[in-house]
Amino acid sequence: MKIGIIVADIDEYKPFADYIEKTDFEEYSFLGRKGHKFFINEAEVISILCGIGKVNATAAAMHLVDIGCDYILNFGLSGGISGVRRGDISVPSRFLEHDFDLTGIGYKPCEKPAQEYIYDADKALCDIALRLLPEAKCGTAVSGDCFVCDEALRNSLKENFGAMSCDMETAAIAYVCSFSKVPFLALRRISDDAGNDAETSYREMNTSNATLLSDYIIWIVKAIGGKKI
Repeated sequence: MKIGIIVADIDEYKPFADYIEKTDFEEYSFLGRKGHKFFINEAEVISILCGIGKVNATAAAMHLVDIGCDYILNFGLSGGISGVRRGDISVPSRFLEHDFDLTGIGYKPCEKPAQEYIYDADKALCDIALRLLPEAKCGTAVSGDCFVCDEALRNSLKENFGAMSCDMETAAIAYVCSFSKVPFLALRRISDDAGNDAETSYREMNTSNATLLSDYIIWIVKAIGGKKI
């Protein structure tokens, strides 16, 4: 079996790469982006540092689908909106793109004509993650091509979508996985409250706590154990 892992930010990816580079691995490149190919148990794992934002994440996810990945995982940092605090681990159960807007021609916020626009995480993968990390929080993750550091926008995302967290990649990956029928899981650490001081909190968390996420995602890959679930 083959597992794909997508990470957007270099500081989030580095502890994971440091761990992998102590094992047998091959360098992997996608559109010039850094990646690794290695094995955990019976699973071939391909990780890609995709770059920040929905377009980068979509391209990486589509590539992993095209090369036959059976599962796709993502980890990184997220802004907290409701029901979570700084430092919490989240396992989002559904995803949507908060910046997709056709309300000017009569559609609901985020609604995409003639297609699904709310995407679910894979239940079996979520169950594995929650068994390993029972303190993790579940809820709706909203994604958009902006770093949310504004209390008014944060409150709007809570009121309009019941959002637990916000980020810049997960809904884009979830979209590709949903339409390709590839199970998807995101594991995110809450770095800030998406308010006016979010930048400072995010930068502190990004440089000091990334190792935990890479450890956790390796636990999850090991738990999958090279068997179809």
